Amino acid sequence: MSMKKQITEGEEPVSPFAQLFSLPGLDVFNVATIGFKNEGDPFTFIEGLKNTLINHPRFSSILLTSHDERKGKAKWIPTEVKVEDHVIVPDIDPHIENPDEFLEDYITNMAFSPMNMSKPLWEFHLLKLKTSHAKYVAVARFHHSLGDGMSLMSLLLACTRKTCDPEALPTFLAPKKNQARNAWWSLVAWFWHIIRLMSNTCIEVIKAVVFICFARDTTTDIMGKPGATCSANKIVHKIISLDDVKNVKNAMKMTVNDVLFGMVQAGLSRYLNQIYDLDTTSKTRKTLDKTYLHGVVFFNLRPNRDIEDLANMMAKGSKSRWGNSIGYVLIPLWMKSENDILEYVRQAKTTMDRKKLSFEPLFSYVLLKLTMEIFGLTAVKKIAERIYGNTTMAFSNVVGPAEEISFFGHQISYIASSTFGIPQALIITLQSYMDKLVISLAVDLDVIPDPHHLGNLIIEALSMMNSAVSETIVHASEV
Repeated sequence: MSMKKQITEGEEPVSPFAQLFSLPGLDVFNVATIGFKNEGDPFTFIEGLKNTLINHPRFSSILLTSHDERKGKAKWIPTEVKVEDHVIVPDIDPHIENPDEFLEDYITNMAFSPMNMSKPLWEFHLLKLKTSHAKYVAVARFHHSLGDGMSLMSLLLACTRKTCDPEALPTFLAPKKNQARNAWWSLVAWFWHIIRLMSNTCIEVIKAVVFICFARDTTTDIMGKPGATCSANKIVHKIISLDDVKNVKNAMKMTVNDVLFGMVQAGLSRYLNQIYDLDTTSKTRKTLDKTYLHGVVFFNLRPNRDIEDLANMMAKGSKSRWGNSIGYVLIPLWMKSENDILEYVRQAKTTMDRKKLSFEPLFSYVLLKLTMEIFGLTAVKKIAERIYGNTTMAFSNVVGPAEEISFFGHQISYIASSTFGIPQALIITLQSYMDKLVISLAVDLDVIPDPHHLGNLIIEALSMMNSAVSETIVHASEV
């Protein structure tokens, strides 16, 4: 009786978005792949998780949910956690011929295998596998009801320490502060900022609502099938130098995110062009410039992520903001054929600046939350299916530490993150770490049968951008 009372008192209601992500057809998961520079020790990982991750309430609770809204709300129920049951160490042939391809297949099979809902919804797979970029690999899978991708990645990073200082948490680059201005000009700038903010919000929100209610993307060879519930069935990674991105960013005086979205647009445009060029009919070749495509881009609504708070939560049981706190915006994709490869970056900046200077991400979050409270989960599910089913791709960018870190004493070589379970044929997630950038593509092979080729075209677009800015600099110096 005392144990039953303790569990009842520890029960917590499940947030509306956690319930949404556990509905049939929207069972969403996050996957984090971590490559290490040294061979791993499963015992060390298990002991490390016992001292960190399971101290978080969500990682030591069972999700008890009912998809029938009349039967009451879902609950988190605390439970005893045996970490060994959540850590899988498969027996892998050390002489495997193609370890990179094996890793891709393993991640894909793991990602889409059923998860035991009678246990806390997370697991780690430790692979004794030497790949092109790592000597040992850990693959973690988390149910989206545990938290959004930014929360989960922050929690993982709160379990790491700097390699140069084993007691110190990772640090992130602080945003640049605006230079001091004259008080009068500061007032004028603030007033103009408010006008633009309200104007952009009205325009972007109206456009988003009209699109969701009445429109859908032009049907192309990279758009998912109508009515699909879980499209992606292959996950691949591409690792490139972050310095190449920063080179374009510095030359064009833009942000890293502008360059990243620009190179994705350029790669997609070239991919579609190659597909259409295979068809010799003039009608098909003319369609790309008249194609209207959108991407769902996720925005973190937390003011700043502070992994120190999360580390204290796991070590001392202190409080920290947690849960699914993300908004989304609909971004029109620039798919026109451009002779100037840098035009894709300029278009990305124009669009991103307008979106960032609006409340569209907050509006999308509030819209779904109010709809859920007033009309219930079924209505929100229909909205979510319409958003994902009528757009072409989902895109997110996660910023990682700039210095080398270790995970329970294992030096990290790279970090890759991805999401699956939403009805999109193409999900692109970018993850930075030190001087690396990992491009993760989750695709529907029936729609995009050659994801490696698409990834290579995105990388080639960045290379072309670097060549273009170098030529511009050389030309300017000669003048």
